[in-house]
Order: sequence, then C-alpha cells, then structure tokens
Amino acid sequence: MNIGYGHPCYIVAEIGINHNGNLDTALDMIAAAKAAGCDAVKFQKRTLFEVYTREELARPRESIFGHTNGDLKRGLEFGRNDYRRINKYCEELGIYWFASCWDKNSVDFISQYFYVPYCKIASASLTDDDLLIHIRKKYIPIILSTGGSTLEQIDHAVDVLGKDDLILLHCNASYPAYNDELNLRTITTLKRRYGLPVGYSGHELAIATTVAAVALGACVVERHITLDRSMWGSDQQASLEPHEFAELVRDIRFVEAAMGDGVKRVYEREVAVMQKLRRI
Repeated sequence: MNIGYGHPCYIVAEIGINHNGNLDTALDMIAAAKAAGCDAVKFQKRTLFEVYTREELARPRESIFGHTNGDLKRGLEFGRNDYRRINKYCEELGIYWFASCWDKNSVDFISQYFYVPYCKIASASLTDDDLLIHIRKKYIPIILSTGGSTLEQIDHAVDVLGKDDLILLHCNASYPAYNDELNLRTITTLKRRYGLPVGYSGHELAIATTVAAVALGACVVERHITLDRSMWGSDQQASLEPHEFAELVRDIRFVEAAMGDGVKRVYEREVAVMQKLRRI
C-alpha cells in the first residue's frame, strides 16, 4: 500500500465516534465506506483514566448513555472483542482500518492485538511529546494532523517524530469548519517546508473544498462518515453521508485523472480539430 506523490490519493472515512458505541452501526459504516470506494476507515481509541481527570469524567453532561461526561465517554469506547470483529469484517471486505490513539495504553492496545497500516495522531495530541515518542517506538507509519497548530509547534512535532514514514495532514480543527477558514494553500506551504507527503483532514460541510485539496496536492484525504447526519452525536453534523462520500471519491478520481503530468503536449484527438479550424 503506497501513499504519496505519484500514487492515487488515499481516501479515509473517519468513523471516529459516530458509531455511538454500537458495533452494528460501526460495521454498517465500514460497509458504506467500502461501497463508496474508500481505502480505509479510522476509529478513535482512548483510555479514559489517562485522557481525562476524575473531575472531568464526573462533570454533568446529558447523553444517551447517562448524566455525566464519564457515562458518555465510556459508552463510546469499543473494547478488544469489538475491535476483533471490526478487524475481521475489514479483512472480509478488503478495506484497511486504523485508529487515532489518544494515549500510550491505547497505542499499546492497538499495536499488541492488531496489525494496522498507520497510527493516526490527532491534532489535539500534536504537542504531547511523550505520546509522540511512544508511538514512534512502535515502528508504525504515522499520520499527523496539524489542526490548531502553529508552524513552530509542527516543527517541534516533526523534530520529535523524525521524518521517516511520516505524513502530515493540513486541518482546521473546528467542527464544522467554515470554508473561509480552511486555508487550503497551507497544503503547499507544508509540502515546501517539510518535504513530506501532505494530505488533508476536512471537517467542513462541503465536498468541493476537499476535492480542491487534492488538486493542490493532498495525497491523503480524511473526512468523517455518518449513516445519517440526524443521528445523535457531536461529530455527525461535520460528517458526510454515504451517498456524499461516494460523490467525493468519484470527484477526487475525476480530478486526479484530469491533473496530468504538467508536460504540454498535443493530444491525438486535438489534431483533427486544429486541421479543421486553423487557417495557417
């Protein structure tokens, strides 16, 4: 599996926590991503007592799981048996899966029990040096989102991780992100600055903007997927429904085919037109 310039854009459907803790829903999302033409799906994995304080978990928060933030977070987490089923189903369908690991225990959990092609580092974790170092020790290729980060912070993260098997994703961390804040030209800025493959993680509502990211050179695209935006959950509104994801994949492949290699040439089908219309 190749990612980078000269290869087709690698398209990831982020399931994240949109499954709402329901394994059947997650499997339906995997099937929808495969049908849309995606290369991979992505989940989020957290060890709650590492990521959140007791006070944060006890904070009042109404959800379908209970009355505290802890109730919500526990309800959204999949365990080992769930991921075994996810792993088996992805193998059956012929689609890759991986996860954003928010803490060391989650990194160990995924790397110990499953083969995944990448480890994703979320934008929120870009400044967590201990986590970055721990992930790098696993010798897994890394995809790093850069939302909400300065160039200086990205410089430091790249120094910590090293450039081997590293892909950067330009990102606006807002949910949903506004079109006039996407700043897609940053893709070319990151390419020039780091000499690394650069992709795009989008949280906007539009499809065309993500296609534009590919035209600007994004070699990876990540968008959230949902079965229905009216489903309960904090990320559903910034997600694409299955038919929209299929349109996105289609349009990305159209644009890739149209980009060409930049060498000016006369195509055979143009010759007859010029013979008919040119006077000299």
